[in-house]
Amino acid sequence: MSLSFVRSAGPGGQNVNKVATAAQLRFDLERSTALASGVKARLRALSGRRLTTEGAILIVARSHRTQEGNRRDAQERLIELIRRALVAPKPRKPSRPPPGARERRLDHKRRVRTTKRLRARPSWEE
Repeated sequence: MSLSFVRSAGPGGQNVNKVATAAQLRFDLERSTALASGVKARLRALSGRRLTTEGAILIVARSHRTQEGNRRDAQERLIELIRRALVAPKPRKPSRPPPGARERRLDHKRRVRTTKRLRARPSWEE
């Protein structure tokens, strides 16, 4: 995990141009030995566009005016991301639609079929 500070964007006058307050937290997911492979896979999926081509998670925090505030914000966001990845999703139990739902679906299909048949131009053969 590495932390660097860059110049922030947005309003702030001369201070924005002089002081590097935006925090960039880089967590190398591929080289991390603390996380299991399943957690890494879920973390990769949760990271989305924060995942770099090298396999690192890049979190940029620039909402605070101080380095300390942005550093804390970036670390908290990484911790929250890892916490969400640690929880394995429950496996889905396959279920079938109840008979009433199936009957309603088929009844609706019959009604639509009849309506469309009534819209058609009558044929002379009947």
